[in-house]
Amino acid sequence: MQCDYFDRGVCRSCTLMGQPYADQVLDKELRTRELLHDAVEAAGGPGAVSWSPAITSPESGYRNKAKMVVGGSVQHPTVGILDHRQRGVDLRHCGICTPGIRHALPVLAEFVSTAGLIPYDVAARRGELKYVLVTESPDGELMIRFVLRSEGQLPRLRQHLDALRAALPNAVVVTVNLLPEHKAVTEGDREIVLTEQETLPMRLGGITMHLRPQSFFQTNTGVATELYAQATAWIDELDPASMWDLYCGVGGFALHAARPGRVVTGIETSAEAIRSARQSAREAGLEGLRFAADDATEHALRARPDAVPELVVVNPPRRGIGERLSTWLEESDVQHVVYSSCNPVTLAKDLARMPSFRLRRARVLDMFPQTGHLEAVTLLTRG
Repeated sequence: MQCDYFDRGVCRSCTLMGQPYADQVLDKELRTRELLHDAVEAAGGPGAVSWSPAITSPESGYRNKAKMVVGGSVQHPTVGILDHRQRGVDLRHCGICTPGIRHALPVLAEFVSTAGLIPYDVAARRGELKYVLVTESPDGELMIRFVLRSEGQLPRLRQHLDALRAALPNAVVVTVNLLPEHKAVTEGDREIVLTEQETLPMRLGGITMHLRPQSFFQTNTGVATELYAQATAWIDELDPASMWDLYCGVGGFALHAARPGRVVTGIETSAEAIRSARQSAREAGLEGLRFAADDATEHALRARPDAVPELVVVNPPRRGIGERLSTWLEESDVQHVVYSSCNPVTLAKDLARMPSFRLRRARVLDMFPQTGHLEAVTLLTRG
């Protein structure tokens, strides 16, 4: 992939830009295998672990979510990142974003001027509009979120909302997120929905998941579809009567793995994500699913012995599942674990804390081309 922004040195976020894509994928596979070396040896050596070929992605146009800093001025806004002097760098044609997002960003930049929204000046701590967050669904619909310092410019947004939706008729969800504090985060706690529709339908693998504004979703739709399919195939081979989906987000693994007679519980700290998961299950007519807003570790530690499932899916953030949950899994009656990790370093640490589980299957998924990040999904079985 060639990128003018990278070549000009204005954005180096994609650290592997310019490296042949096949080399990127091979390096990620080799790095993951190296980090999981001890787990492979504990399982009985390379012959005891089945590695499936890496799942690849288009090199460009894959990212379904753009988090753009708004800089510059009302007349000449930038949407992109900040440079080392806290000035806006415009990346409205960023090549890793989906075509729908690349079409929307110039329209949104023009909308900033038309609506008279004042970009936030980080250095001076003045202004209102901090970020524009855009998500595109597999069907080409958009969720657009304006992150503002206060409600001061909310009337302007409401006044010009019809014009925005005329320019972007696929913008089915438009919201304002309030972030009054001056700190290095991209969104605050309060969300104001400006449209009648509140969720963005994400249709993957025959399942429609409903994404709410503050819910997490995998940023590569195609690879996420393959991830759910791979995990579900492993689960169906084992055919557990009960399973947990910990760190379930909007319910991706749980919804895909739901089967008649299988009791599935999804646990996620975000109440918004749990609302989405319940809505998705209800609309799909799936029975035997229960979702609860709770901490994954605390949920496990409180579980009665007769409530412990046969199989647990974990999909934690980069820090991994940590010592308490991995120790609980090690000492529990859980027979199988599907561990989906975005950080093989913490994956390896967590596996080392569960010596009675054996690594049986593994696969690397290139969720983030042009960067060093990756997803790895593994199947562990009690030895």
